[in-house]
Formats: sequence, structure tokens, C-alpha cells
Amino acid sequence: MKQLLLLIFGLVSLAQMVSALKICAFNIQSFGDTKLSDEGTSKIIVKVLSRYDIAMVQEVRDSDLSAVNELMERLNRASKEPYEFEISQALGRENYKEMYLFIYRTSSVSVVDKYQFPSKSDAFSRAPFILKFSAPELNGKELILVPLHTAPNDAVAEIDALYDVYLKIIDKWGTDNMMFLGDFNADCSYVGKKDWASIRLRTSEVFKWLIPDEVDTTVGDSDCAYDRIVVSGAQLKKLVKPNSAKVFDFQKEFKLSQEKALAVSDHFPVEVTLKSQ
Repeated sequence: MKQLLLLIFGLVSLAQMVSALKICAFNIQSFGDTKLSDEGTSKIIVKVLSRYDIAMVQEVRDSDLSAVNELMERLNRASKEPYEFEISQALGRENYKEMYLFIYRTSSVSVVDKYQFPSKSDAFSRAPFILKFSAPELNGKELILVPLHTAPNDAVAEIDALYDVYLKIIDKWGTDNMMFLGDFNADCSYVGKKDWASIRLRTSEVFKWLIPDEVDTTVGDSDCAYDRIVVSGAQLKKLVKPNSAKVFDFQKEFKLSQEKALAVSDHFPVEVTLKSQ
């Protein structure tokens, strides 16, 4: 009987362990060959990313993907389960360009479709590169991730324009279950309290903001809730594990000096866990 109970407990624990999906948005400041060449910094980046089933990385500046490919090799050496990636084209107005990078654990999710929101509207400096995932661990439910790294001085207009992306995705893929995530620059001098009234992503009851205004998502001396995660759709909202949306303070977790933490990035990742029903 004791062995049977242990077996049942083990199976229940295993089911609980594999039925959750951890997702983050991480602005790794100016990610490229130079950052990856620092051994200590790269080890921290790999440690952070290996926590997640899906990591959406911003500020990737790596035109030949040499740093991205090297990062994937190091990540896969460190992980028991393989990771793959999808990356956008270089996006940005004028000469400054960045890419959105999605790194995902293949045992947890697979990419079903992708869509580059048109840049011709000029609503965004770096238009969202949108991925649709299938998640067997969430009973086969599909999950749409919409990334955004705003241009700081246009943050209010760009966050508001995500509402138009929301409508486009409903029209294109027939679902409202979406997660919007990234460095929205949604605080301090870029988005003030009076600005929220003009942001449809905030005023509409359709959306739930998971990272509160009061938190600090930045490394260093600033105190700003720049990085956010927002969800829509009744089905997706039910999948959000209570109290799982938070900032991952890698400086505290890995006992880093501020100097070493800032060598990784000036932002902490924001994360959330989804659970199957």
C-alpha cells in the first residue's frame, strides 16, 4: 500500500510539474557578440533563460545571428531539454535596428504560425513579430504572443496601438487569447498617470495587466515599471497561475554586484506561469 501511495504521489507530482508553462520577456540590453564574449555575463544569461519554456528577448543586435546561434548552443548544453528559436527581421526606424527573439523549449511548445505586423503603418518603431504556439502541456491550447519594445518617447502611442494589433489577430486567427509582453517603457517620464486614459490597452476591460505599476523592472538606481505582461481572452486569463506574474531579480538570485548585474542588462525579466485546467 505504501509503495502504491508513493507511486500515485509521484504521478500526481509529475503531472503538476509538466502541466505548467513559464514565460518571460527579457530586454537583454544590446545583445550581440560583445555581450556574449564575456564569460561571466553569458553564464548568467543562460541561467536566466533556462528557467523558461518561452523567453521573448528584446534588443537583439546581431545581424549575422552569430551571437544568437552561440547562445543557443550554450543554452542547449546547459539544459536537459532542447531549445529552438524564432527571430524577426531587423526592425526600427532609420539606422538603429533590433530583432525580437523567441527561445522556446521544444518539449513544451511548438510554433504553429507567425506574423510580422506591417511596419508601413508607422505605428511602431519595432512592429510586433507575433508567434502562435501550440502547448501540449496546456491540453493542446494555442497561445499567441505579441512582443513590443517601444520607442521611449512614443510609448503612449505605441502601447495604445497594440489594441489595433489585437483586432488584427482576432480577424486573422479567430481568437482573442493573446499575451502582450515586453519593454513597453510604461512608466516614469515616458508614461505618466494622466496618459493611461488615452491607452486602449489599459482602459478596455478586455485586457488584464499582470505586472503592476508599483514594481521596479529595472536594474540599477531607477525605479520604473517599464516591462509588462498583459493578457486577453477568457480562456487565457483562466490559465494564469495566481501570483505568478512578477519580476525575476537575477541580481538578488545570483548574488551579483550592481556592476555585474548591469553587465547583463539594465532590465530584469518579467515572468508569468500558465497552468492547465
